[in-house]
Amino acid sequence: MADKIVILTGAGISAESGLGTFRDEGGLWAQHRIEDVATPEGFARDPALVHRFYNARRVQAASALPNPAHAALARLQRDWPGEVVIVTQNVDGLHEKAGARAIHMHGELSCALCAACGHRWTAPLEMSPGAPCPACNRPTARPDIVWFGEMPYHMDEIEAHLLSCDLFASIGTSGQVYPAAGFVQEAAYAGARSIELNLAESEISRAFDDHRTGPASEVVPAWVSELLD
Repeated sequence: MADKIVILTGAGISAESGLGTFRDEGGLWAQHRIEDVATPEGFARDPALVHRFYNARRVQAASALPNPAHAALARLQRDWPGEVVIVTQNVDGLHEKAGARAIHMHGELSCALCAACGHRWTAPLEMSPGAPCPACNRPTARPDIVWFGEMPYHMDEIEAHLLSCDLFASIGTSGQVYPAAGFVQEAAYAGARSIELNLAESEISRAFDDHRTGPASEVVPAWVSELLD
């Protein structure tokens, strides 16, 4: 039995809750270049555009509901006799809505960050350029989101979990974005077995010991039931 399970989740687990990935046609991401709305340089060029983009994402996420995949991971975290650590690339807060705890390596839509002093606070549904930081009062508020080119959060903590886990699972990730795409190798180096649960094979599928393909709302609950039963 695997005593400690580390689970990485990506955008694919939230797709069935109506939150698309940046590769989906017709979604919020498809209307903008990543360089314009998800980089520090884009924010410096046009902060109003970036705020509008994340305001729309924040409203969308606030009204989204967890799907059976989120609920299944919350059940696993609650009922597993060992430790279950969820690391998510998602910023939507759906793991918490389902009753789970997650390490947010790419930040959270519900939070704001001061680019000057590093203070964090609960973001309003609508942010705008020049909003003051409640701690230092400088007009440097930004979404608390890790943009392309920035270092993900909690990497030391995540690495420690990967090096001490018995089973690593990747759910709904593309395998195209590092450092998350390298987590399976880190876990394998420490002796953990691995499983990928995804709508289809990813670019790093061959690195995993086991695979399940299909909608997250189907394959994740089935996998959790196998583990718990």
